[in-house]
Amino acid sequence: MLKAFTDLSTPLVADACVRSGVPLRVAPPGIGTVLPGHRVAGRALPVRHYGSVDVFLEAYGSAEPGDVLVIDNGGRTDEACVGDLAALEAESAGVSGLVVWGLHRDTPELAEIGLPVFSYGSHPPGPVRLDEREPEALVTARFGPHLVGGWDFVFGDADGVLFVPADRVEEVLDTALAIRETEREQARRIRSGETLRSQTAFADYLVLREADPSYTFRRHLRRMGGAIEE
Repeated sequence: MLKAFTDLSTPLVADACVRSGVPLRVAPPGIGTVLPGHRVAGRALPVRHYGSVDVFLEAYGSAEPGDVLVIDNGGRTDEACVGDLAALEAESAGVSGLVVWGLHRDTPELAEIGLPVFSYGSHPPGPVRLDEREPEALVTARFGPHLVGGWDFVFGDADGVLFVPADRVEEVLDTALAIRETEREQARRIRSGETLRSQTAFADYLVLREADPSYTFRRHLRRMGGAIEE
């Protein structure tokens, strides 16, 4: 899956979801990588954190090569829930990356390990709590408003993280590739002196919109075969 994502980006995948009618499920803004340039793409391996690392170790037992550990720590900002040992163990289990709805610590060690880790930043203290575990601890993970399970794929890069249902992922990636090719051609033409306004017949769009206020630019782009919004 990471290979299929190589020439794509989360913005392209997001646009492809919109164009394909797939619900857009994006992590809340602000998530980033420990090391710039890291990317993840793989099946979601969900886990809910309750204050102890044991739940991660249990999740690793069912990991398949290339899975991305999706950690639900409730978006907490008072503790870090993963560090170097959790990342090393993930790597040994074949996990290709960690995506945390929360914070990490041991930043220099994580950078040395090199496994992609996405979180909302670093924080020195680990958890001092131990909450009651839910039955869904290894079945689903909450990530902002979204519920993520093993039936989802995770994509992450410098722009953020999003989740796509496994039964639609091939369609979405194919659409993303088509959008990418269209946008690359549009960019080439702009650099050659042909403005985007000219390429999209923007003056014609304004006339059509004047005659029909319901005529949107997105509808116009689809009619023209262009891409910029999705």
